[in-house]
Amino acid sequence: MITLLFLAAFAVCAAVIWIGAEKKGLTYWLPADLLRTLRLARTARHRQVTHLMFAFVDHFEPGNRKAGPEKQAERVAAWINDYPKLAGAHRDSDGIPPQHTFFFPPHYDTQDHLERLVGLCAQGYGEIEMHLHHDRGTGPWPDDEESLRRKIIDCRESFARLGVFCLPDGRKTFSFIHGDWALANSRKGGAHCGVNDELTLLEEAGCYADFTFPVSNESQPALANTIFYARSGKERPKGYDATAVPLRAGRKPAPGLLLIQGVIGLRWKSRTHSLRPSIEQSNICAIDSPTPQRIDYWVNKRIHVPGRPDWIFVKVHCHGSREEDRDALIGRTADAMYHYLESAYNDGERYRLHYVSAREMYNIVKAAEDGKQGNPHQYRDYLVPRYVYLPDRENQEGRR
Repeated sequence: MITLLFLAAFAVCAAVIWIGAEKKGLTYWLPADLLRTLRLARTARHRQVTHLMFAFVDHFEPGNRKAGPEKQAERVAAWINDYPKLAGAHRDSDGIPPQHTFFFPPHYDTQDHLERLVGLCAQGYGEIEMHLHHDRGTGPWPDDEESLRRKIIDCRESFARLGVFCLPDGRKTFSFIHGDWALANSRKGGAHCGVNDELTLLEEAGCYADFTFPVSNESQPALANTIFYARSGKERPKGYDATAVPLRAGRKPAPGLLLIQGVIGLRWKSRTHSLRPSIEQSNICAIDSPTPQRIDYWVNKRIHVPGRPDWIFVKVHCHGSREEDRDALIGRTADAMYHYLESAYNDGERYRLHYVSAREMYNIVKAAEDGKQGNPHQYRDYLVPRYVYLPDRENQEGRR
């Protein structure tokens, strides 16, 4: 009788824990991440220098929270004026400043925001990629394949007027972040997307990689903290879970689009209470600042291409237009983050730090897959060269 009561109590507790985990989105990714952590624990750490690739991607939305034209202009101006001062004070092991990748939504390309960001990037402080929030028109209806294809191509062609997405040989290509993390119709009820086969449409339009994740909800890939190829199809949403194939050094690329993720996990020192865990989603903001402990956590997750454990990829993200987050992104807190990265992970013996854009991170990931060795700096433009931004076309050859 006592045994039955104990088992019943255990079952109730387990059910309560599982329901709580499901509400927090843990059930979508935590089991696979625990298995990955166990595998890493059994893997002997290499003794050679570790190269740390650090990318900061920004879901940059000047009109976030229904900001009007004047506030939007002020938000962009803050980055144009302050980011060069911050980034100019820092350098990685290659002598390159921090690289900020602005994933910019086309529906905010109504003032001179994009032009001004292109000017900032032309100074060598970052790059611009595609960020798309989409449904059909202004109503509540989701997109279909044709309307989504048109939006992707329209964005590609519109941004190309400034050289964005344009390669020196005339081709056009881009990387992608999906608004509201709804990639391939992965949100419940088809919210914020509506198209199951989105990965195929992106590939057909010239997309080379997706940088949407991580997020602790139903959209999060089960293969957390892993770089992988995936395909989608018309039959089912979130096709990337069923078709995921992790990269491996020396192995032929799998079919599909490359998904490059940031760190997700449980941090046992919470943002607000030292004894409570919090969910790490690689987001930088005022209430979740990039402390030394967080930076160490990102590095210790050891996201890498199997077979190349000495090249580690850390991708963090933000919504960079929000006023309350400026200190964490372009102020003293951000300055402290870069100082810590440069002091703890750039001694030249144990670690070498590389500030990279999203595009450069993709190139270095592909070089690792192809079995390349040595300093990853030489592979920043491995497959996809820098876009021919109009303000710096004349200086393209001598940028680095």
